[in-house]
Order: sequence, then C-alpha cells, then structure tokens
Amino acid sequence: MSLRDASFFALIAVLIVGTGFIQSWNTALLIVNMGLISAIMALGVNIQWGYAGLFNVGIMGFVALGGLASVIVTMPPTTEAWAVGGLRVIGGLLLGAATIVAAILTYSRMRAGRARNITMLVILIGGFFLFREVYDPAVVAIEKVNPAGTGYLGGLGLPVLLAWPVGGVLAAGAAWIIGKTALGLRSDYLAIATLGIAEIVIAVLKNEDWLSRGVKNVVGLPRPVPYEIDLQNTPEFVERVTNWGFDPTTASSIYVKLSYSVLFTIVLVILLWLAQKAWNSPWGRMMRAIRDNEVAAEAMGKDVTARHLQVFILGSAVCGVAGAMMTTLDGQLTPGTYQPLRYTFLIWVMVIVGGSGNNFGAVLGGFLVWFLWVQVEPIGLALMQLITAGMADGYWLKKHLLDSAAHMRLLTMGLVLLLVLRFSPRGLIPEK
Repeated sequence: MSLRDASFFALIAVLIVGTGFIQSWNTALLIVNMGLISAIMALGVNIQWGYAGLFNVGIMGFVALGGLASVIVTMPPTTEAWAVGGLRVIGGLLLGAATIVAAILTYSRMRAGRARNITMLVILIGGFFLFREVYDPAVVAIEKVNPAGTGYLGGLGLPVLLAWPVGGVLAAGAAWIIGKTALGLRSDYLAIATLGIAEIVIAVLKNEDWLSRGVKNVVGLPRPVPYEIDLQNTPEFVERVTNWGFDPTTASSIYVKLSYSVLFTIVLVILLWLAQKAWNSPWGRMMRAIRDNEVAAEAMGKDVTARHLQVFILGSAVCGVAGAMMTTLDGQLTPGTYQPLRYTFLIWVMVIVGGSGNNFGAVLGGFLVWFLWVQVEPIGLALMQLITAGMADGYWLKKHLLDSAAHMRLLTMGLVLLLVLRFSPRGLIPEK
C-alpha cells in the first residue's frame, strides 16, 4: 500500500476519532461497526464487479438472506408451532420443489410436441394444487400460535457466531440458483433480473410470517457479546470503570461496541486476506482476462459462464456474511427496512468511490461513504441553523432551509460520486 493510499485510511481514522471527541465515543464506535460491515458488503460487490465485471443490483436480497440466517440459526425453536404444522410445511416445500424438478426433467427428456406440453401442464397444475393443499393449512396453524410473540417456527438455537458463515452459505445457494438462470443475460438485463429477484426475496420475508414473522419483526436475537445491563450488574466491572473515572452505563455501552468491533475486524481481515490471495493468484488473473475480453478468454479455452457463476456465488456469499453480522448487531430482523437505496445504491457508491478492482479501495469506500451517510445530516442541520441564525422565526426561507437539511444525505452522495468520477474516475485507490 502506497503512502497516498495509507493517508486516506488515516483521514478516516482522524474523522472517527474526532467524532468521538466532539460527539460521543458511542457514536464513533457505531460508525466503526457499521463501517466494518459496509466494507465487507463493498468487498463482496467488488469481487463480482471488479474481478469479473458482473453488474449485480440485487445486493439487498443477499444481505436479507444473511439476516434470515441469523434468525434460523440462533433463535430457539417454537415447539408448539412445530407440533401443529412444522413438518407439514417442510413437506409442502418439498412437494413444490419436486414439482419443479419433475417439470424440468420432463422438458429436457421428452421430445418437443403436444405430448410434452400436456404432460408439463399436468405436472405443474397438479403439483401446484397438491402443494397448496399441504402447505396452506400448516401455515395458518403455525401463524396462530401466539402471533404477538412468535407465530413462526423459530430457529435451531445454535451459537450466534455460527450464523455468520451460514448466512454466507444461504446467500451462496441463492446465488447459484439465480446465476444458473440469469448469468447468461447481457449486463443490463442481468441488472434488471437481479434487482427483481432481490425484491422477490424481500417480499417473501415480509409475507411469510411462519418463516420470519414478516413485518412484525423478529426481536431479541442472541448476541455474541455481553448485554449492557449484565455488565452494569457485575461488581468487578463497575468497580474497574469507576476507578478509571467512567460512568458504568456509558462504559458498558462502549465495551459492548468495542467487542463487536473486534469480532467484525477479524472477519474483515480474514475476508480481505482471502480476496487478496485470490486476486494475485492465477485464478484472479484469469478472472480479469475474462472481464476485459470475454471473447478472447473463451477462445483460449476458458469456460466464461462457469467462472461468472463461480465469482457471482463468492461475492454473494460475502454479502450474506455481512447481512448476518448486521442483523446480529441490530439484535432484530426487520424485513421492512431492506431498501435498495441503503443496501444496493449505497454499496455501489462505496465501490465506485473507493476504487473498483481494488479490495483496499472497496474497504476505504465502505468506511468513507458510511461516515458521510451518518454525519452529513446533523452537520447539514447545524450549517442551515448557522445560515438562518439572523432570519426571523417563521420566515419562509428559514423554514425551507431547515426542512431541507434532511435531504443533505442524498445531495452529498451525489456530489461525492460526481467529484470522484470527474477527478478520479477509477476511484480513490484505483486498480493497479
């Protein structure tokens, strides 16, 4: 890493430390934690775009699947819900999958003609009604079980940290299915397809209450770090922080956020190291050759479609890990909050600003753009208050400027993106 590149990271560190002194260390550490998660998301997108030129705008769906993995892995099972309909739901899903597989096998093995068309219609229509006959009553029974508190099957009750790699596996599995059907499309059609599939994933999470409680949210997810109240009730901790001159309530919050920071940093370092090893390997050189000229790479005997699928799965898995980490940090799964602006557009801005094709650039973009996303609105409000300080209360211009401060985030993101594209079109830390 050059001195210029290191100076960018030093600037981010200064901004975060300054936030700790000017605002609070809780705010600074929250920016650090979400910056680490955003950097991992940006790293996943950079693997797809920077390595292979795949334009994926369905990032939100893979992040949401990572969040779902946190629920499935860590929450305790709802025994009553399993008793009234759990096995029947699983059976219904297996019937649906068997119907799809049977239709595919029929299409591939029978000759084209009326017989094949009639057979496929019988399989699809019959399978659909059989699936609904098994699935619907089970879902109704599950969602009636204490709907205010549960109303879903729950999870496996396993350790929290196990949810993070499982989130990656779940996202990778979905990426394999999507890639098999969509990676043959041209880049613009691929973007439309991935965006549509991401919206389907969110729609499922919002509406299938038996799986994720839908818009009622799953709260109280287990944590890999202590709870603040437990630290505040620990005499040794209270005595130690009091001797250091800290308030126990503030100190407990800082301790928890620091613990998350350590865990997230370990994950980011491991993923960054693996990404760098892949980038500098013969596999990485092959991926860049495919990205730069697919026709020439295919003429040299490279299976372009298979390699695209491979890198699509890897990048999506990284996004799934980040999604599971974020849900663990939040302590809840809220399907209604997954919006393309936050989990697709903003991640792409991070990659473009940091430097696509450079893993360190993606990490830098994750921290820088997230810091601006959090801090621009309060800074913009303070600026507007300073500008309008001499105006009379109730004056239309003062009211308009103060109300417009909430839009400073979008204005700043667009301005930063335009400036970077104008003066450093390959990003702050460009690909070598």
